[in-house]
Amino acid sequence: MNKYRTHNCSELTENDNSKNVVLSGWVHRKRDHGNLLFIDLRDHFGLTQCVIENNNKFFKTLEKIRPESVISVTGKVIKREKGTENPELITGKIEVNIQTIKVLAEAKDLPMPVFGEQDYPEDIRLKYRFLDLRRDTMHKNIILRSKIISFIRSEMMKLGFLEFQTPILTSSSPEGARDFLVPSRLNPGKFYALPQAPQQFKQLIMVSGFDKYFQIAPCFRDEDARADRSPGEFYQLDIEMSFVEQEDVFKVLETLMVNLFKKFSSKKVNIKFPRIPYVESMLNYGTDKPDLRNPLIIKDITHLFTREDVKFDIFKKLVSKGSKVRCIVTKNTKDKPRSFFDNIDKWAKEQGASGLAYFTLEKTDKISGKGPIGKFFSEESLKDLMKKCKMDIGDSIFMACGNEKDVEKILSISRDKIAKELNLVDENQYAFCWIVDYPMFELDEQTKKIKFCHNPFSMPQGDIETLNFKEPLNIKAYQYDIVCNGVELSSGAIRNHIPELMYKLFSIAGYEKKEVNQKFSGMINALSYGAPPHGGIAPGVDRIVMLLANEKNIREVTLFPMNQNAQDLMMKAPSDVDDKQLKELNIKKDIKKN
Repeated sequence: MNKYRTHNCSELTENDNSKNVVLSGWVHRKRDHGNLLFIDLRDHFGLTQCVIENNNKFFKTLEKIRPESVISVTGKVIKREKGTENPELITGKIEVNIQTIKVLAEAKDLPMPVFGEQDYPEDIRLKYRFLDLRRDTMHKNIILRSKIISFIRSEMMKLGFLEFQTPILTSSSPEGARDFLVPSRLNPGKFYALPQAPQQFKQLIMVSGFDKYFQIAPCFRDEDARADRSPGEFYQLDIEMSFVEQEDVFKVLETLMVNLFKKFSSKKVNIKFPRIPYVESMLNYGTDKPDLRNPLIIKDITHLFTREDVKFDIFKKLVSKGSKVRCIVTKNTKDKPRSFFDNIDKWAKEQGASGLAYFTLEKTDKISGKGPIGKFFSEESLKDLMKKCKMDIGDSIFMACGNEKDVEKILSISRDKIAKELNLVDENQYAFCWIVDYPMFELDEQTKKIKFCHNPFSMPQGDIETLNFKEPLNIKAYQYDIVCNGVELSSGAIRNHIPELMYKLFSIAGYEKKEVNQKFSGMINALSYGAPPHGGIAPGVDRIVMLLANEKNIREVTLFPMNQNAQDLMMKAPSDVDDKQLKELNIKKDIKKN
């Protein structure tokens, strides 16, 4: 018998009544009733209530012991008295009458409580993450993460994929974010890079003749933190397949996501994954990460402000200079108070926009607009608006005017804000979609030069022989994103496996052939020896777990995350290194003082 326990702390039931048992765990909570002392003993599995009488020689030891100390108890299982049961616990109908205890490890005074789910400052939680992880919600989130990853592995193997591991030390490549660099001791002055993603390696696996690959891959990017993005490192389900088209990749991901989300959530999982072209997504939702649980749709009404019977001169002047006007219609909001509309307008200004113009349609003797700018629209112009936006009397409209990107940005977040205020979002479902037909190239707003819009290794759409490379901004690519509830889970693409085509596309983005050969030598060389058409995708594991755990921040589903400044407060990283280590690496520090 194991000397520390005969059972775990979530195992004992009425069927174990009168058994002598040994339990070990943390002192979760104490309740002193004078002649009786109750202790909730906690381990990884759950809680068991233990009780000791004041005539027991170990009573005073337990009376003084601090919460979170680790103890081992021996005792007898007894049924709880009627009315004292705890139906929320598996062990809620019994307790253990303590006979002896052994203190295995004493705890100091806690910097943060483990019992309860109180909010605590992030710096304390991260510095003492080992305590934070003992808390019930955090503990369950990490267990959920483990189960999700195990399920993913099982499902991928059922789908015929093989798991391989790709290198962590590799070469730097321009993949959209800053690299983490690692100096080479044996090659002075040269550096490895930690992989932003196993992009080139997984393509090389396909070139090597393997058919289907996956990996739960660590990725490293020197990016700023966001709620859905960890600074430094994250994990993704990396997938690549040979001899496939776009729809083949979609079929695999849809099968996996439906099975995964049904397995780990009681929410409704929409099994249809709409394909939404990028241009359409930006027009209708203002973003390429739309939350389809939200029924509000953005409409372009720029044409309305070219009419002579519309007198809203602020918008008309902007439109004459090339601005766009887009709007959000809310159905049957005529009874909403003026404060509702003013608050939305005020909120939009707080987001950096110039505000949202608004009015509500009403009809007495004629159709008119009720609100600050309603008087600037004739009845005929309102009828035009009603037809364009499928509006009815009693509906309201919010409008934004400006350059296209600014309008998209404010109406995207306004769409979410308004839907939340009106309780339009069904929180009890997962709504997936694919964003497709991304442009191959885009214009850099600062440099005015053409750059890759998405993944530079993607295959352009259309007949390669007849593509018009002189108008690169019109070229679409076989690139796609999978989105769930407004969270981008992954980007993917059908890959460009033709070296000459790759040189051509990179030249459009300003790369000379020599530079491509230098930066992507392994890839170009491999493709020149016969590569299959292939494609893949890489859903973010952290974001998947975040959605299934109903958490808003990725740190709540990560074991040991960094803070917003990419610091590990617990392990004190990044840290200084001594001069001897730097000398071995042929590195000299030259830090500029502020």
